[in-house]
Amino acid sequence: MVVERDGEVSRHSNGAGLPAATGLGLKPEHYRDILDTAPAVGFFEVHAENYMGEGGPPHRYLEAIRARYPLSLHGVGLSIGGEDPLDRAHLARLRRLIDRYRPESFSEHLAWSTHESAYLNDLLPLPYTETTLDRVSAHVDETQQTLGLRMLLENPSTYLLFEQSTIDEIDFLAAVSDRTGCGLLLDVNNVMVSAVNHGLDPVAYIDRFPVDRVGEIHLAGYEETVDEAGERVLIDAHGSPVLPDVFDLYRHTLKRTGPVATLVEWDNDVPAFKRLLDEADRVETAMALERQRRCRALSRSAA
Repeated sequence: MVVERDGEVSRHSNGAGLPAATGLGLKPEHYRDILDTAPAVGFFEVHAENYMGEGGPPHRYLEAIRARYPLSLHGVGLSIGGEDPLDRAHLARLRRLIDRYRPESFSEHLAWSTHESAYLNDLLPLPYTETTLDRVSAHVDETQQTLGLRMLLENPSTYLLFEQSTIDEIDFLAAVSDRTGCGLLLDVNNVMVSAVNHGLDPVAYIDRFPVDRVGEIHLAGYEETVDEAGERVLIDAHGSPVLPDVFDLYRHTLKRTGPVATLVEWDNDVPAFKRLLDEADRVETAMALERQRRCRALSRSAA
């Protein structure tokens, strides 16, 4: 469905106009590589908060790259799950950024990062309760109405579970989408991190996820350590290639979603741009194979 920028948000659309192709996070280290070589990348994604200044070289480069490529705007500072009201000044800055660049997609995290006047440099988990559901839904509604577009809400990576939770995470995300019409961003690496940390089945999570709401997928690398009991603990680190177990889970995800806009996140220890292109090629190959699989299935059913 299409939403007018200042109109009411329609229900049950995935909420993204990104191409079903591979995207990369846009890093200042790679501005010149991109403009000089015009790589075959499906889209670029930027963290909104990095471009909230009024001008300067970052905006000049982003304007030049935006003129050539679709753009995904990814927020990290709204604190959608916070107990306090949303920061109206932050929303206003987001709106100016969206009006300036007209991105194909805007997304944020199911998390909180503020308390009273303090901003915490982390994306913290939430208890999944009716009270939290009411609050998150109200904040998503306010965000969408202020920004004039449908947003995507991302599943979190978590390291603890709340005894207070009375709603399953997938049911919680689906309920927010039902109430607000927002789409969902399915972070496959986050699924793996949370599943291993809590002793859950990542494939079962994907199999239950409401994939009709998915407008974008994220992939990334994790780091691994062990806790005091010697159990594996995964950390959503974004500083390495997508690991084999996450990539296998992504291939399984594609069987449910079909090819969909997929971002390779690499935010720390940023490598040379050629290394990112290698990761993008892996994803494009996986999507091409899924397209072929679906074509063969259609041919057999039509025979």
